[in-house]
Amino acid sequence: MKQLIVKKTLEINAPASKVWDTLTNRDLTRQYMFGCELISDFKDGSAIIWKGASDNKVYVKGTIVGIKPGKLLQFTVFDPNAPDHYQDVPSNYTMVTYELSSENGRTALAVTQGDFAGVTDGEKRYNETIAGWDSILPKIKELAEK
Repeated sequence: MKQLIVKKTLEINAPASKVWDTLTNRDLTRQYMFGCELISDFKDGSAIIWKGASDNKVYVKGTIVGIKPGKLLQFTVFDPNAPDHYQDVPSNYTMVTYELSSENGRTALAVTQGDFAGVTDGEKRYNETIAGWDSILPKIKELAEK
């Protein structure tokens, strides 16, 4: 079976600490993640959720599976409100990885999400995810560079 993995890389004119803050600060995530605040204690095995700032609804949930502050954040994700009512089972979660590397005050942010090949409606969700990251990443760059 062909893998369906979204891979995006972004060069940001800001130090890794500023990019990390943009990725993990709920006041900032609200500005690029469709009004959702990222909530977690950022420890291995901890829950990670995106909750609507205005309606308190959980839009995305998952678990942190790897973290090195300022360098790596890896977590599972699932949309409990998917219009097609996907089953909330491990096989319907995908893995998101943020990797940051810095040089001379600039940061490369690599985002990977997948594999969608094994999830329900994988190709549809893969294509929606590409469009989502294409919309979100420029906003992350803009906020981190302020």
